[in-house]
Amino acid sequence: MGRENITIKDIARELGISPSTVSRALKDHPDISQATRDAVNELAERWNYRPNPIAISLKSGSSKTIGVIIPDIVHYFFSTVISGIEDVVYQRDYNMILCQSNEMWEHEVKNIKTLLSSRVEGILASLSKTTSDLGHYRSILEKDIPLVFYDRVADELNTDSVVIDDETGSYKAVIHLLRTGKKRIVHLAGPMQLAIARNRLNGYLRAMKEYRLTPSEEDIVKCDDIKSAERLIPGLLKRTPRPDAFFAVNDLTAAQTLMIAKRHGLRIPEDVAIVGFTNSQIATLTDPALTSVDQKGFEIGQTAARLLIDRIENRRSPVQNKIITSELVVRGSSSLK
Repeated sequence: MGRENITIKDIARELGISPSTVSRALKDHPDISQATRDAVNELAERWNYRPNPIAISLKSGSSKTIGVIIPDIVHYFFSTVISGIEDVVYQRDYNMILCQSNEMWEHEVKNIKTLLSSRVEGILASLSKTTSDLGHYRSILEKDIPLVFYDRVADELNTDSVVIDDETGSYKAVIHLLRTGKKRIVHLAGPMQLAIARNRLNGYLRAMKEYRLTPSEEDIVKCDDIKSAERLIPGLLKRTPRPDAFFAVNDLTAAQTLMIAKRHGLRIPEDVAIVGFTNSQIATLTDPALTSVDQKGFEIGQTAARLLIDRIENRRSPVQNKIITSELVVRGSSSLK
């Protein structure tokens, strides 16, 4: 007998017993006879009965569910973050609802409305590239719902957060290029409203300053996706003198830059060296393989999930801002070894 949205009342009506008896039978209550418990469980299994989590949360005051907002689900880094979150969520006997903002502020606002209407107990979020108004996040805090940012954080809000050491990671990458003899290093940067973009730029500038090099405005280019790379890199390669290295804010941009440089007949890394940031799967698929800063998405996801669940279960603990240590993975795009 196929049925949808079966309730305790449906089972009670079919068996001629009260809903409260069904409820206690499903919980294996000793006051309910074994025969009744068997009949209830058999019918619940046959009708594919599943408890309504929202109804349970209304009754118990706890949904054991968190919401996760991710900017781009197909991005390798964010997919590894999701895996890390899931690893902890299921260990701690919680559930999760995943939403994608698709890098749009408007979607982010809708995501939060959806999660709040689903009675989540806390939210993990990473800002979209277009988010500047934080009113929707302030509304979460005003409702006293725990909020933890990961990767792309809102520094203006006093919340728990988890990030990679973006500035140090970028510094390591650029110092590596400088030590190989590269000097005309162009930084392919992200949108400056994001803290990660500002921090990665600061790491680039710090490394260049250490080598007493002063980049011009033309050496810092807003270019953080494949389309931007296709539009901008050919022109950069025509500059005189030509850049001898690129440090990109992410691997996709770096990989596309590598392909464009090869189309222009340039040798990698002899003529142009290239370094990315993420250490995604694409880093091992380019020719030569791409040097990249390992962003450790799985560890970020685990840490963020632990922070959120700990905050849900202990509201009085102090705000924590966790910084994960990055690692530079050197490959053929920047080294002949």
